[in-house]
Amino acid sequence: MPAAVAKPKPFKTYQAKAGEIVGKWYLVDAADQPLGRLAVPIARRLMGKDKPTYTAHLDTGDFVVVINAVEVKVHPKKYEGKVYRKWSGYPGGLHVRTFAEQQRRNPTRVIVDAVRRMLPKTLLGKAMLSKLKVYTGAKHPHAAQQPVAWAPLS
Repeated sequence: MPAAVAKPKPFKTYQAKAGEIVGKWYLVDAADQPLGRLAVPIARRLMGKDKPTYTAHLDTGDFVVVINAVEVKVHPKKYEGKVYRKWSGYPGGLHVRTFAEQQRRNPTRVIVDAVRRMLPKTLLGKAMLSKLKVYTGAKHPHAAQQPVAWAPLS
């Protein structure tokens, strides 16, 4: 009679629990960074996809503070050609702005919109977006959280 062979134990998939999630704070300098190439790693960090504990139905991401939003770069053709559309819901209520106008009026909105469109279109996506803090200049009020400098494009 052959010796009994031990069966290997199956791997267990880790599922994060809501109480176990602790978000870190990261600081990103957007000066002279391309908008799209900056938004992709920020969206991944907000979702938590860079962590081994990523769980699709929970917000496992971190907080991201973006400074110098006014200095973000786009291709010269997009500077006047890219448009932002907002509709009030009323007839004739479509508001269209070019990138240049949007950057002049509200430069933080440019980065927020780029990241928002890369996140899930659910309540969970809204919770993830609330962890993104964008500021036009180099000053931010989150020094108490001790954000770690992070260069997503390096």
